[in-house]
Amino acid sequence: MADNPMLPIEVPEPDEPETTDAGFPGVPEDLLLPEPPHPINWDLLTPEDAEREWWALDNWVNQLRHRYGLPVTIIPPFWHRHPELVWELSALHLHWLGAYDPDQDGSAPISWHADFAAARERLRDWAAIAGTKLDSDRRTRQTVWPGEEPIGDKDEAQITDRDKDFAAFVVQDFTRRRKSEEEFFRQLADRDES
Repeated sequence: MADNPMLPIEVPEPDEPETTDAGFPGVPEDLLLPEPPHPINWDLLTPEDAEREWWALDNWVNQLRHRYGLPVTIIPPFWHRHPELVWELSALHLHWLGAYDPDQDGSAPISWHADFAAARERLRDWAAIAGTKLDSDRRTRQTVWPGEEPIGDKDEAQITDRDKDFAAFVVQDFTRRRKSEEEFFRQLADRDES
């Protein structure tokens, strides 16, 4: 550190930059702004990113259903097991993050609420199609087109502990993504060797 009587703070020498974990020399982490909201493509997330996004979305969905008193016909307990509900809720969450950003226009929250009204109708449709209820769940039924293999429908499963199921689901998703990632890199390495 250079001592300069004109400066009230210590300034690092140019060859010794103080770097935060975020990689911005000399900027204290508490002054760094969080990353702006961005669309979530659930198909492309790394295991770590997916785990973080699952917990963030689950937290927000729980707040949403309590704050607005939403019935199970709009947000069922096993929403996380139905991609159609995940994508809709994820988009709604992103929209909410943008609408309530401090730098946003003052009318953004009312626009979010207008879009939320339309989203509730879609969520109601998705929940009905999925067949998921308060105390039981089944896989969303798929129409098999001519020439496709039949999809085995599982029987309805009873919901006894939603939070425990969600935690197990996140672990299963992480494991599935990790295996897929490892397989991708293995195939890439095999291709490079040949």
